Amino acid sequence: MFWSEAALSTRTSSTSGTLAPEGITVDASYGCEVRQYEYHGAWVIVAAGEYDMGSITPLREALNTAARQYPKVVLETSAVTFADSAFLNLLILTHRQTGRLRVVAPSAQVRRLFEISRLGSVLEIRQTIEEAAAS
Repeated sequence: MFWSEAALSTRTSSTSGTLAPEGITVDASYGCEVRQYEYHGAWVIVAAGEYDMGSITPLREALNTAARQYPKVVLETSAVTFADSAFLNLLILTHRQTGRLRVVAPSAQVRRLFEISRLGSVLEIRQTIEEAAAS
């Protein structure tokens, strides 16, 4: 289920079950969805859907902006259903720009890409947004 299909009054985080903060911005174009908000000094980006060369733009824009403005960038990927080399390339570039990209709750698809590419040994992988923001 995409965030746009959920009732706004229940804004729950997929990783912790807690209410997501107010002020969330959403981009639900290109068959994917990007939500973003600040959490304890970290900029959190929640990605959902399919990411390839044709749909990566909203996520790229969100990560580029976050990397320029925040020392901590957290990418929550539990709802990413497809990702390819465009997604991996974006994560590598963001990691280089921030010095430390935190990826939260990678979906099975994302975990598999990390295993194949060995990117999981480079990025900081966390189970919850709270844990990533605190690190």
